[in-house]
Amino acid sequence: MENKIIVGLDIGTTKIACIVGRKNEFGKIEIMGYGKSDSHGVRRGVVTNIEDTVNAIKEAVHIASEQSGVEINNVNVGIAGQHIKSMQHRGTHIRENAEEEITKQEIDQLRDSMYKLSMAPGDQIIDVIPQDYIIDDEPDIRQPVGMLGSTLSANFHIIIAQTTAAKNIYKCVKKAGLEVSQLILEPIASSEAVLSEEEKEAGVALVDIGGGTTDIAIFHDNILRWTAVIPFGGDIISEDIKEGCTIIKRHAEEIKVKFGSALASKSREDEVVAIPGLRGRPPKEISFKMLSSIIQARVEEIIEHVIYEIKNSGYGNKLIAGIVLTGGGSLLKDIDKLTAFHTGLDTRVGTPNEHLANDSPEEMVSPIYSTGIGLVIEGIKRNELDLKSKELESGTEEKTKGKGNAKEVSFKKDLGLKRLMDILKEWWFESEADK
Repeated sequence: MENKIIVGLDIGTTKIACIVGRKNEFGKIEIMGYGKSDSHGVRRGVVTNIEDTVNAIKEAVHIASEQSGVEINNVNVGIAGQHIKSMQHRGTHIRENAEEEITKQEIDQLRDSMYKLSMAPGDQIIDVIPQDYIIDDEPDIRQPVGMLGSTLSANFHIIIAQTTAAKNIYKCVKKAGLEVSQLILEPIASSEAVLSEEEKEAGVALVDIGGGTTDIAIFHDNILRWTAVIPFGGDIISEDIKEGCTIIKRHAEEIKVKFGSALASKSREDEVVAIPGLRGRPPKEISFKMLSSIIQARVEEIIEHVIYEIKNSGYGNKLIAGIVLTGGGSLLKDIDKLTAFHTGLDTRVGTPNEHLANDSPEEMVSPIYSTGIGLVIEGIKRNELDLKSKELESGTEEKTKGKGNAKEVSFKKDLGLKRLMDILKEWWFESEADK
């Protein structure tokens, strides 16, 4: 089962990417094929045009299928967008007998009870991630199984999504003739592709700058501590260039990518780029200095939002590994330097090359595909944990059960997304039956 083929489908604001991969004998991801299409029906991570999105998905999947020689039916789909929210909550379980050892079942029951929290209409809890446990007022306990106590409490990080936004994503994938294996939170997927275990342990903030949104995921002690979505991305920088330089969007995107910089101080006033005029009009000259000034102003606004979220998380002074930038927006020249200057944290641009096999296509070793490759990696990981959990339940690996507990806990993390999947499947079958 190690060579099971997994397909990741990244439905983004600027592009839709379909990546077919599997784990090779060295534990690396072998990219068997990939397809990319322009995304016109998604805005800030939310589907705004079903037909355009379905057509773009079909195009990307067709290219990936032709290239890999694999018939694609099931996909792991990323979920993100400005509708994603998170909150911290503490749950408590009063035990019947303080002299009995705490069991894994009690921990699972406490975690499952978080799904019953009252949410605003239209919101759905999609994931509940334990942070630490408290036994009889003794905090910071990582593994409470086997301990004694009268009360068991835990701090949870709870991720919430709008059901309607998830329904639209699900509908697009189904209309494209595909089955959704899993919905995976995109910041979690990206982190799997670009962060090392050492960085997650030391404390790191992943900042994924996409076309419509910027996703933030903060890790410490190998635990996801904080998630947030900023409703700004690379597209709004292009919009600013379009407005500031009075040019069309396509030209604004082109000069941003080719000549733009996030540091205006490193650009020269006497260097200019000529933009073709419209319908016989003379070309328009734009200085590199002006272009970079427009870019820097918007990037600084995004960085301010990142700083705010880092402070809000309470882990601002614990990020030893600093910030890792990824996504298409991280390719902007000098953005890492500007981020490091404003945050005071060590900053690097993260690419998924560490997890890819040596013969992977050169194009794949880019921050643009971090989420797509992360969806494949996370899909493989969850598939393995699923198998491991089934083996543990059947008792076939009783001797290694102690070692498997940590993985089993990780597998239970998927429970919320599976519940959301159940809701989406029920809704789909009901809507199809009504036709």
